[in-house]
Amino acid sequence: MVRLQKFLAEAGVASRRASEQIILEGRVSVNGRLATELGSKVDPAHDKVLFDGRLLKPKRKLYLALNKPPGYICTRRDPESRRIISELLPAEWSNLVSVGRLDCASEGLIFLTNDGDFCLKLTHPRYGVRKKYRVTIEGRVDQAFTELLVKGVVHEGERLKAERARVLATSNSTTLLEIELAEGKYRELRRMFEVLGRIVVKLQRTQIGPIKLGELRVGRWRTLTETEIKSLLTRL
Repeated sequence: MVRLQKFLAEAGVASRRASEQIILEGRVSVNGRLATELGSKVDPAHDKVLFDGRLLKPKRKLYLALNKPPGYICTRRDPESRRIISELLPAEWSNLVSVGRLDCASEGLIFLTNDGDFCLKLTHPRYGVRKKYRVTIEGRVDQAFTELLVKGVVHEGERLKAERARVLATSNSTTLLEIELAEGKYRELRRMFEVLGRIVVKLQRTQIGPIKLGELRVGRWRTLTETEIKSLLTRL
């Protein structure tokens, strides 16, 4: 059972708040009876819900994992005409929104969905969904440098920190790090390295919660399985 205004939103009628007004206006009926009470619930599988006399069906919820290439932005449209990640999907899925963001130069795992609750739960700081990244930076650093990332830095009055960090490989010219974040603030990793005076060569997200990028090729997508979706949500 779900609230009627949520059902209307998922059927594409309007936002939840706007759906409340639509209900109060007497434009919705459930099983032949006018629905005018906010908070009433319906069973999407069995109840017959009409809006202005039109039978409604909830839209199929979609959950995709995409290996975002560098050079694409995570938005539905861009006034600067840059490439957007929806161009990598079938045209009929252009309404999907990204769950969080990866900046234009970054790459790796990102989810897309039409489920607003799923999006909120995976992006709101209070849920603390962990994300792993592989970051290549200029110069040679040691494990002591990673302790600075975990301790945290301050950038423009905001504290930024990693949950975990370790060196995977290093040479005289570059270092490859694996870093785990809990909050995912705006351009958090790049801002941290800016404070520490390091230039980021490559930034790739490899894992969100228990879901790994795996063998998914750059620019390709796949649907999340029911098991994967449950594994994400049951941790929250």
